[in-house]
Amino acid sequence: MGASLTIGDFSRATHLSIKALRHYHQAGLLEPVEVDELSGYRRYSIDQIPTAQIIHRFRDLDMPLDEIRAVLAAPDVQTRNDLIADHLRRLEGTLERTQRATASLRNLLQRPAPSPRIEHRNVEETAAAAISQVLDIEDAWPWYQGALAELRATLAAQRVNATGTAGGIFSSALFSKERGEATIFIPCAAAVRAVGRVTASTIAAVELATIVHCGPLGDIDLTYGALATYVAQHALAVDGPVREYYHVGWPDARDEMDWRTEIGWPIFQTG
Repeated sequence: MGASLTIGDFSRATHLSIKALRHYHQAGLLEPVEVDELSGYRRYSIDQIPTAQIIHRFRDLDMPLDEIRAVLAAPDVQTRNDLIADHLRRLEGTLERTQRATASLRNLLQRPAPSPRIEHRNVEETAAAAISQVLDIEDAWPWYQGALAELRATLAAQRVNATGTAGGIFSSALFSKERGEATIFIPCAAAVRAVGRVTASTIAAVELATIVHCGPLGDIDLTYGALATYVAQHALAVDGPVREYYHVGWPDARDEMDWRTEIGWPIFQTG
């Protein structure tokens, strides 16, 4: 067996909850490569990440499990594409979420994955203004927008200058259980006075394997998957929350194609 991931890391890599992965296992859609007979713990191969990503897209498009099973079991590409096209025709133009998922699915099916540029870097301990909260993953995007706006307004009101790129820290539970702690922070040299949800915080030092996601966040799970594959192959992963750094994003650029989000996976460097 090649490089593999625990169900928790596979959940983080694919943005599918542990509950969903267990359901897909029981439904025969995505079976783990290994199930411990005593503990029942599941492990997934990194080769299963693309399949999980496609299942994720189909579920975003509200495709029933029986139809997904038919697509995955299609005897040839033409049959598979005909099944996909039939479902897309029923959904196109109904909702913005559906339109985004459709475009993402087409890109995933038609565009070869580029070789990711992954780097290692040490992040030093950083003083910052931060907002932390336990939330449901479906609320993550509006919560992020509100938290970042509140942080920027607080720094401006207190005349405290940012000293680095705004970032986020996300617990494993947020991905695997669809509810967990999230933190949005802005590094700053001076201590910010606590106002509203904003507090002075110290962002811990960490070693990261990093990759930059370019464009909208709707398909950021593909970039997460590429990073998780690299980390699994090099046996570098350690427990800890993932990080994101928003080099260009909302509301810096109106065109989402200009967004640049750096993802950091905690590692132990071995040279």
